[in-house]
Amino acid sequence: MAEQWIKPYGDTQDDGRVQLSFTLPVPLDEVSKEGARRLALAMGLDEPAVVHAEDMGQGFSFYVLYGQSKHRIDLSTIQVAKPEFEVLDKDGVNALIAEKMGRKMVVVGACIETDAHTVGIDAIMNMKGYNGHKGLESYHEVRAINMGAQVDSEELVARAIEEQADVILVSQVVTQKNIHLDNLTRLSDILEAEGLREKIILVVGGPRISHELAKELGYDAGFGPKSYAEDVASFAINEWIKRKAA
Repeated sequence: MAEQWIKPYGDTQDDGRVQLSFTLPVPLDEVSKEGARRLALAMGLDEPAVVHAEDMGQGFSFYVLYGQSKHRIDLSTIQVAKPEFEVLDKDGVNALIAEKMGRKMVVVGACIETDAHTVGIDAIMNMKGYNGHKGLESYHEVRAINMGAQVDSEELVARAIEEQADVILVSQVVTQKNIHLDNLTRLSDILEAEGLREKIILVVGGPRISHELAKELGYDAGFGPKSYAEDVASFAINEWIKRKAA
């Protein structure tokens, strides 16, 4: 592949202009604004300027800065891990499940442990779906069981066993202290301990989840933003067929 060097773009090609925002644990004043500017300098930005500053109360302040990045990267050197499968539409998924499985595919989904954000799991599971893409509940060859939020991993695994699930779908919001990594690892470990890891297709989705991260945590696939029910369902039936052929 030919080299493809890129830099951030603001007003003109390759000007390196970027926008940066952060919070500081100090009240807003002229000293804190200068501190924010110097932090941007320390991060390697040229000519940083504070364009917005706001007092957040209780000894905190928020800053937006513009600056110029000197760095560039070669896109041709980057390889991103992603699951290899053909994305089918809803009718295609239903037809393939009916042909290959001869029964409904059972998918159990939940937000696990302390995660109370149901937007992601609802977008994939619920009948109405999201952004014009119907959810798994609307697939007549899928039995979709949405357990909702703050579900203990043991409870999710027990339900998957009860329902004889083919797929467990987990939605996790990325947390600053990386609690989601512990939660996801724990679920994978429980399935392993129950002897179910090779029997159940394990999928995770979230706003900052990547396929590479999912694989590292012991999952079969990871789906990030702008993923829809047809993406998850296409992967699931593709993976199910591969396992049966193995």
